[in-house]
Amino acid sequence: MSDSNEAGQVTIISATESFLAKSLISKFQGNDIKTVFVHAKIKDIEDVLEDTELFILYMSEGMDEIADTLVYLKDVVSDRDIGLILIGELDQYEFVKKIIPEQSILECYMRPLDIDLLMKNVNTYLEKNTGENRKKTVMIVDDDLTYMWTIREWLGGIYHIRMANNGVQAISQLAKNKVDLVLLDYEMPIANGPQVASMLKNDSDTGNIPVMFLTSHGDKESVLSVVNLEPADYLLKTIDKDGLIAKLEAFFEKR
Repeated sequence: MSDSNEAGQVTIISATESFLAKSLISKFQGNDIKTVFVHAKIKDIEDVLEDTELFILYMSEGMDEIADTLVYLKDVVSDRDIGLILIGELDQYEFVKKIIPEQSILECYMRPLDIDLLMKNVNTYLEKNTGENRKKTVMIVDDDLTYMWTIREWLGGIYHIRMANNGVQAISQLAKNKVDLVLLDYEMPIANGPQVASMLKNDSDTGNIPVMFLTSHGDKESVLSVVNLEPADYLLKTIDKDGLIAKLEAFFEKR
């Protein structure tokens, strides 16, 4: 995850070597906006995903040929709450909307492109969503899918949310994508919460990620057994929405 004091990156995606798409990079970089160009391939997008705060998809003919990439992009902007802007023709926009819902699209600019308007709106978006204003990213790790989705629903409007339904999946995700906090179920099969927390703590890449345990047991023995792991907190699963939000707000304010 990018440092909270740095503006996020704009990633321009195009299926073709478009002159306009490439010229936007020079325009943005000339205005001190970190910008990269990638082809409309899932692997290329994955390579820049960690630093991206805003996608700009330059649409062209043959959008049906990159339908799998559009499906991937739909999931990414939804799961990570990343902005998405489209540039192209009306028929191309209508096709993309069949795959990516309108609520996931910030704006669609028709050609000929008003670059000054685009620049203004991109700057506004980055000012509101990056640097000190960047939403924190919280990972929820729990084998109880109903509970995990409930927590996601509670926190989704406030934080970027990532989810994993077991410890192995969580460790795999965190090796590639850093988060600001992990809400970790204490009791899980295969690798329980304390074991996962220990593995995270002992890895140089994840050792500084704070962990809050979620548990059904508030007994003294359970709490003391993880003291050496230095968890940020130990929360009972009976906590309600307002209580959980207050806990997280207080934690991030303190940090």
